[in-house]
Amino acid sequence: MEVALQVQDITVRYGGFTALDQIRLELARHTTLGLVGESGSGKSTLARVIAGLITPDEGQLLLGAEPLGKKRSKAQHKQIQMIFQNPDSSLNPRHTVRQILAEALLFHRIVERSQVERRSKELLSRVQLDAKSLDRYPHEFSGGQRQRIAIARALSVEPSLLIADEPTSALDVSVQRSVLELFHTLQAELNLTMLFISHDLGVIHAVSDTVAVMRQGQLVEVNSKDEFFVRPQHEYSRELLSAVPKMPQY
Repeated sequence: MEVALQVQDITVRYGGFTALDQIRLELARHTTLGLVGESGSGKSTLARVIAGLITPDEGQLLLGAEPLGKKRSKAQHKQIQMIFQNPDSSLNPRHTVRQILAEALLFHRIVERSQVERRSKELLSRVQLDAKSLDRYPHEFSGGQRQRIAIARALSVEPSLLIADEPTSALDVSVQRSVLELFHTLQAELNLTMLFISHDLGVIHAVSDTVAVMRQGQLVEVNSKDEFFVRPQHEYSRELLSAVPKMPQY
């Protein structure tokens, strides 16, 4: 197994509160790790540490064999991209889709300026949006469409790791299903390595190869998806599963 990311004893404290407590985790390349737990368990804090948005008090991260220090290089930031629950967090409302994608492509020198429009259209096609979307602003799209634009922007810089933090929780069920189908397609086409965070066990079942469970800032279980949903190891995992009388199908 080739390891894409190693999380080694990551601890984050806020005053006297420990948000993450000695987290150790490995993510295999070209797989999806589903991270689940109740609100406040530390899932999003861990995601932001991995993305470089929060500096941990203790521990280190390795991207492949490369340590990720407190001050990351431009190249290191490029390698880890994050999709937020609310796409407005990553989409500039004053910019058209054309400008949003071009900014990322040019800043990280993915393509020459003359190739930006071609590449932008390819990215929109990959997330199942029409090329005519290029000259529209984020507010002109539905929530599901905005999330697709956010996915396109994240993919534009060709990251080695994609973090999706509750990317479907703000969408209604039918739109959730279509966005999850998009993730399936992208996984198959691009061999993505992904950390997918959700409180919804149906979503975790739909997208994950491995499941990790967090509770009160601690990692209490890491298991294959098939084992987790049939024979969960930790009592808290069993509690989570027992609270879902019938697993939603996505």
